[in-house]
Amino acid sequence: MEVADGLHGVVPVRDSKDPLGPVLVFSARGWASFVAAVRLGEFPEG
Repeated sequence: MEVADGLHGVVPVRDSKDPLGPVLVFSARGWASFVAAVRLGEFPEG
């Protein structure tokens, strides 16, 4: 997974194994919330 930074208000994410494939774009606020939840272990492993 590749995450671009430095863009105002958005965070593009793509599969690093498929650099020409689709890109998902999240709001910066939504991405920050997701990362915080991952760090806190709020998602089950599996």
